[in-house]
Amino acid sequence: MKEPETGMDFERSEQEPKNQSLYNITVNYSELLNSIEENEGVLTDEQITDLEITEKQLQSKSIAYLEVIKGKEAINSQIDEEVKRLTAMKKVNINLVSRLKENLLLAVKTFGNFEVGFTKFSTRKSESIEVLDVNDLPKEFKVVKVTEQADKKLIKEAIKEGKQIKGCSISTNLNLKIN
Repeated sequence: MKEPETGMDFERSEQEPKNQSLYNITVNYSELLNSIEENEGVLTDEQITDLEITEKQLQSKSIAYLEVIKGKEAINSQIDEEVKRLTAMKKVNINLVSRLKENLLLAVKTFGNFEVGFTKFSTRKSESIEVLDVNDLPKEFKVVKVTEQADKKLIKEAIKEGKQIKGCSISTNLNLKIN
């Protein structure tokens, strides 16, 4: 690596790191703005140059981030479509398997147990309970499952009306908007 010829060149090469993260660019920019404020808004030539470099880096990184975001969103949309396609394919397969099993059961009921090679086709008895209406059952034969969750819409309305609700507050979020 060639050494810089003047001290000025060396300072500039240190100030222009090539692959800064968006976080570092933001921190450096904030520090630069603080420095300008401390100097009561008077800009030095070096600060003007640094502002231009930082803004260029910010713009470049932001566009790179945006490209990655758009690419990942496109991939996620493709994944969603593939999930829908595979779910539909699975449903078709489940229905087909069910119909084939019903046809085999009908064959065994009609012709009796039979063998094809090493595979035996027969039936076995099992029992299942059918309940017409759970509400008609005595309590001893019921299991009650209760799930609780917060009614966030109602809580938000109440807080906005000035009511105090223990353990609840409205937090304001700042969401990224890209046009």
